[in-house]
Amino acid sequence: MVQNRWNDSESSLEDGLDELVYRSNLLGKDRSVANWGGGNTSAKSTETDFRGHEIEVMWVKGSGSDLATMKSKNFTGLRMDHIKPLMERDDMTDEEMVDYLAHCMIDAKHPRSSIETLLHAFLPYKHVDHTHPDAIISIACADNGQEIAKEIYGDRFVWVPYIRPGFKLSKMIAEGVQNNPNAELVIMEKHGLVTWGETSKESYHKTISIIQEAEDYIETKAEGKQLFGGRKYNSLTQEERDEILSRVLSVIRGQVSEEKKMIVTNDDHENILSFVNSKDAKELSQVGAACPDHLVHTKRVPLYVEWDPASKDVDRLIESVKEGINAFKEEYVAYFNRNKSEGDQMVEAVPRVLLIPGIGMINTGKSWSAANVSQSLFHRAVSVMRGATILGNFVSLNEAESFAIEYWPLELYKLSLAPPEAEFSRHVAFVTGGAGGIGSATCYRLLTEGAHVVVADINHEGAEQLASEMNERFDENRVLAVKMDVTKEEEVSAALQTAVLKYGGLDIIVNNAGLASSSPFEETTIDKWNVNMNVLVTGYFLVAREAFKLMKDQAIGGSMVFVGSKNSIYAGKNAAAYSTAKAAEVHLARTIAADGGQYGIRVNSVLPDAVIRGSKIWDSEWKEERASSYGIEADQLEEHYRKRTLLNENILPQDIAESIAFLASTKAAKTTGCMVTVDGGVAAAFTR
Repeated sequence: MVQNRWNDSESSLEDGLDELVYRSNLLGKDRSVANWGGGNTSAKSTETDFRGHEIEVMWVKGSGSDLATMKSKNFTGLRMDHIKPLMERDDMTDEEMVDYLAHCMIDAKHPRSSIETLLHAFLPYKHVDHTHPDAIISIACADNGQEIAKEIYGDRFVWVPYIRPGFKLSKMIAEGVQNNPNAELVIMEKHGLVTWGETSKESYHKTISIIQEAEDYIETKAEGKQLFGGRKYNSLTQEERDEILSRVLSVIRGQVSEEKKMIVTNDDHENILSFVNSKDAKELSQVGAACPDHLVHTKRVPLYVEWDPASKDVDRLIESVKEGINAFKEEYVAYFNRNKSEGDQMVEAVPRVLLIPGIGMINTGKSWSAANVSQSLFHRAVSVMRGATILGNFVSLNEAESFAIEYWPLELYKLSLAPPEAEFSRHVAFVTGGAGGIGSATCYRLLTEGAHVVVADINHEGAEQLASEMNERFDENRVLAVKMDVTKEEEVSAALQTAVLKYGGLDIIVNNAGLASSSPFEETTIDKWNVNMNVLVTGYFLVAREAFKLMKDQAIGGSMVFVGSKNSIYAGKNAAAYSTAKAAEVHLARTIAADGGQYGIRVNSVLPDAVIRGSKIWDSEWKEERASSYGIEADQLEEHYRKRTLLNENILPQDIAESIAFLASTKAAKTTGCMVTVDGGVAAAFTR
């Protein structure tokens, strides 16, 4: 239930732009009030222009921002004396409106104003809120919504039939309010709510109280009713759901990533399970989107996957998923062709939301954040369907209306404000030994090019700390930390399963976990031999094998990069166990390359030498042992290694990360089974 969170001590002392920001953030942070990226707010004030003249200015949300997080820089200031004459017009195209409003801005550096700017400008109130509350949209999407609104609000509301946002809708709202002196709110059919006040506080309080009235009415009507026709299926246990998803998500990811890779997430919240397990879920889910704002992120309808969870037949579920996605693609192409206009370019024809009885909801997007938006919006859709079916029958936009929103240039413009995609956007990378020197440098390198990264390390605390730092720097949930000992088969399997449950699959494996030991050959113990073989050979084998299976299931290729060593091809003195293991490691990579080519799985190796800085390996006995083998002190080792290179250079973790990024990128798309030396030039280790 919505709550009034206004706090006088937190809001600005003056009723200006700062308080508008405060009000907007309060409204946006409750997603049952304002969708992600949706809704808009405004405030009218008196400002002094560059000539020193006082002018009336309306501050309105800028296009592409989100009420929950926007700041003063995300609002646009427009001159009201330039906007008011528009009320005399009968009509105005979207293009004309956008062009006209651009000339009304008090500062050309402000963002383009909201699509619904004129809605705010035409209402004669100082503060206006347009939101998409679940309870109000439940009324707006009920076939008897207007009658329900009258029962709740009497003559205090204005009902506006559905029309796409723009000049006409803005004028209809203004005229409706003008013709009803008792009006306190506007309900926009199949769309949302408009409220107002003379102060920011009054406007916020009105918005919340109007929503609360609707919520109270719906909950009263809900007493004794079976939601969504009652239960048809039972949910599987959490353990069963995770086990099934670990097999199915990679298949889904492959099916929806044929044109562009997608991140795939899952949601088994109680409300979602209640819906997908219900008798009416399939029919209701295909009615249409609960709100125009949803369409761009969720598409018109989700994919409902036919499957009986009681069977626990995962193979059948996989077949149903494949059949369902293929059918969805065909229908989406047909939908596009039926409704397209000249110049329309089809976006990806794959579902953004998949519903599976007993399992929950699957969401797809170009990033974890994008998938999370579709997830959040479908939660709102379920809430609206619940409310609408309690009150009457759920109705939505028809096909033509839906297409007009989904491919509306003003909506697509908001999406165009996102930064361009980078080399590893939409990719998931799994880095073993991720908390170490080379590992952490690699994680940062891949992140800067758009990747989602799993930091796998036996040092879980170090991995968690690194993931926290990187998420704060790059974006929420871009990085996941997992504890993994590469020598333990069950831990490797569990770690990759965790990665799949988080992001849906894998594109890049960086086999980097390492250790090293040095001793004269005759003093090399079986324990020292085994630990090198276990980590550097068996560990790399286990990680690569599990990743190989995942990449085959995805059927969209993949890349593995093994971090070998100069010692992979050079017989280093007093390093029999380490050198042999490293040689086996890179040959393992070549054998996987031979097996993986037919599946588009590339496998290459990077051979560094003496990467001392930031390395946990070189903080161990290895440093003392290697220095001893050269007859020098440990603190002289880095200089010794530099001088023996042809380029007279030290090798840094970032140098190795750069080569890993290259081999994993499209620049090396036709390279597999390759070894790249990054050692400053050690002639004895030249590949041949």
